[in-house]
Amino acid sequence: MRTDTSWGTLPAREHLPVEVTDAPVLDVTIPVYNEEQDLEPCVRRLHEHLARTFPYSFRITIADNASTDRTPRVAARLDTEIPEVRAYRLEQKGRGRALRTVWSHSDAPVLAYMDVDLSTDLNALLPLVAPLISGHSDLAIGSRLSRSARVVRGPKREFISRAYNLILKSSLSARFSDAQCGFKAIRRDVAQRLLPMVEDTGWFFDTEMLVLAERAGLRIHEVPVDWIDDPDSTVHIVRTATEDLKGVWRVGRALAVGALPLDRLARPFGDDPRDRRIGGVPGGLARQLVGFCFVGALSTLFYLLLYSVFRATASPQLANAIALLVSAIANTAANRRLTFGVRGRERAVRHQAQGLVVFAIGLALTSGSLAALDTATGTPSHSTELAVLIAANLAATVLRFLLLRAWVFPERRTDDLPPREPATASDSLSATASAPVPATASASVPAPASAPVPAVSDTADLDSRTA
Repeated sequence: MRTDTSWGTLPAREHLPVEVTDAPVLDVTIPVYNEEQDLEPCVRRLHEHLARTFPYSFRITIADNASTDRTPRVAARLDTEIPEVRAYRLEQKGRGRALRTVWSHSDAPVLAYMDVDLSTDLNALLPLVAPLISGHSDLAIGSRLSRSARVVRGPKREFISRAYNLILKSSLSARFSDAQCGFKAIRRDVAQRLLPMVEDTGWFFDTEMLVLAERAGLRIHEVPVDWIDDPDSTVHIVRTATEDLKGVWRVGRALAVGALPLDRLARPFGDDPRDRRIGGVPGGLARQLVGFCFVGALSTLFYLLLYSVFRATASPQLANAIALLVSAIANTAANRRLTFGVRGRERAVRHQAQGLVVFAIGLALTSGSLAALDTATGTPSHSTELAVLIAANLAATVLRFLLLRAWVFPERRTDDLPPREPATASDSLSATASAPVPATASASVPAPASAPVPAVSDTADLDSRTA
């Protein structure tokens, strides 16, 4: 995927090393607000399950979202009694704020979270994080809407959940099945680039993170879960639904105008080890051909529709020129974003100008074909004109792809990018801490005792650890 930033692409996914390190492999965050009754049973049950079944080192992080009851004291006691438990105190509410803050300062390569009520059966935890550890996937989510999931909940929540996911599929073209299940995981290298793009600090955080990841081409693994509804849930359904709909509108508008730098989340061609054995194939060629063919098919239909409309009141040459001009502008914009992965406004005018040159070449081919047809037959029928135009456009399509790839959107070579030092664990933490964080995410947490405390901006000052 092309990029107009100096981030470059994400490195190819690899299996996490098996050697023992100071940092845990998995960090499970439990965001809580006034959960003094459920917190201790949840943490002890989760700890017992991980100690018994999880083959790697782990940590359980309690993220207290400004609780006003005894939750901070319960969390502090668990922190003292269980070595694998850490307790953080945030002075502002918001599940998204808690996850962003804790994940941004974690040193574990795999980050996960689950709700404190443990509605999801813990037997799904290892299948959830295994694809991230192995390097197969970038994110993983539990799904209550998968066919093989077993769910016990009332009809009201079932309707709301399915209606919400239907809205996501229809408005944001989401392909994942369950956005709001409180059971998710992400690789830290992905989180370092993805989290600064996520603006929401509440319940829409999950959805926004998944939509951006999916649009960037990251791989999302879904795990069917066994899930039992918590009748004592404190989630305010109406307020949450309203905020979610606002978030859907905000993200949809940002995606429509290309305001999000999703190119920094791209994986390189050759991410699959099998791709490295392919010789003589330029990076991303297969994916670009598919995208170009898809855009070209839509553009051709759009062009023929416009030609038929304009032909009713104009000559064949004029109708062809107008239809080709309008469709060429739309074609260049679509190929820029979908085929060659260039987003944002940088060089957009230049790309359109170069696209118009390509349009002129296509105009010469199609107009020449119409002129030749008129010379040969005198008064050709409308169907004959369309057939000739289709043949001419097929010839122009091959030339258009070559010009777009080699001239309009040339592959940016690695040596054109600023030199970057090899990344280390401490560098990654510092980069995460210095990444832009929305002003609404001003909650603060300390780093774990086993990890160096990263530098933070004014919007993320560290609080003292819960005592």
